[in-house]
Amino acid sequence: MDKIKELTDELKHHLAEARAISAKADEDNRDFTDTERDAIVAAMAKANEVKARLEQAKADGAVRQAITDLGDGIGLNAKTEKRTAAGLIVPDGRKSIGQHFVESAEYAALLATAPNGQFGQKQRVQSMPVGFKTLVTGASDTSAGAWVVNDNIGQQVGLDAFQRPLTLRDVVTPGTTTSDTVEYVRLTSVTNAAAPVAEATATSGSSGTKPESALAAAKVTTTVKTIANWLPTTKRALSDAGQILTLIDNFLRYNLEEELEDQMIQGDNTGENFEGLGNVSGVQAQAWDTNALTTLRKAKTKVRTIGRSVANAYLINPADLETVDLLQDNEGRYYFGGPGGVGSASVLWGLPVIETEAVPAGTGYVGDFRKAILWDREQASITMTDSHSDFFVRNMVAILAEMRAAFGVIQPNAFVEIDLTP
Repeated sequence: MDKIKELTDELKHHLAEARAISAKADEDNRDFTDTERDAIVAAMAKANEVKARLEQAKADGAVRQAITDLGDGIGLNAKTEKRTAAGLIVPDGRKSIGQHFVESAEYAALLATAPNGQFGQKQRVQSMPVGFKTLVTGASDTSAGAWVVNDNIGQQVGLDAFQRPLTLRDVVTPGTTTSDTVEYVRLTSVTNAAAPVAEATATSGSSGTKPESALAAAKVTTTVKTIANWLPTTKRALSDAGQILTLIDNFLRYNLEEELEDQMIQGDNTGENFEGLGNVSGVQAQAWDTNALTTLRKAKTKVRTIGRSVANAYLINPADLETVDLLQDNEGRYYFGGPGGVGSASVLWGLPVIETEAVPAGTGYVGDFRKAILWDREQASITMTDSHSDFFVRNMVAILAEMRAAFGVIQPNAFVEIDLTP
């Protein structure tokens, strides 16, 4: 791992040298000098050589990990947690985030301070932070472990009544960042002036002149935002690992993901809010036209003809999807099967439909969601303490869950906001 970091730093160094020279020439609005050109060629040659070594080192690391994984599968290796260089747990695919927490060394150390598994009336409670490299969504099989814990089933069903399916992560481009600020290039317009050109017939004038196309882009800076929530509990409840697992997996973690989804669509780019899709300048608009199906289809066309992109999903509020489901032809027959059908319109005009309350009723979106990126900075972490307020004297504990992420749209006109209000 140290070798990979060393090679990565070396690669960044050589690329930075070449970029610095290029930036100086750009600033002076001139071509490279011979010395600069030689320096850039040398720096890029070194960079390519280091990149090859880096790829080999990563390949070697993957082989070592495969050997370790095979050993785990047959019980050859000692049962140890996999952690990143920063100390974050790499979750076992068969365990949920809550199970990892209650089985962690930090949680075991906390319980070791409780005689017979019970916290005393005057005992201080403070866990070390437990971080997780992979934050799973509700649809992931790594959450399934919680469902087979018998004494938690009843509470999980109760929590589900207040939770909505979260699927927006599934269609946007996933990314990671190690910085607090992300800079990316947003494509704002393209002009294609390509055309056949006749051979020049004179040495002056416009004869033989080639048409000029244009590409407009803007550098956008977005900062990593923190999404957090916490839950108070008693020391008596803390002694029940099953209850803690349920609270973490099915409440605090879910709350983070729900707010993240809302921010990706509705964030107004003020304060600590994301710049959500609904507030990005350059997103196209489709007005209501005849009926919902016609309006939705015309919006898809705009993604293709103006955005020059291929749409991969619709986002529709449940109330508007109900309107679509209830549409009937002139003989009163439902287009999507009606009450005797298999369900709602899961596909419209060849695109999957994401039914989400993150989109306001009366509004829908269609677009190439691969051109929206979610950068994960720090995924879910759990911390417990009794130092909050007067919790120490009340035998209470605060459980804090938080994550950090950034969101950006790299091509706004690849998306269309749809007015679904007649």
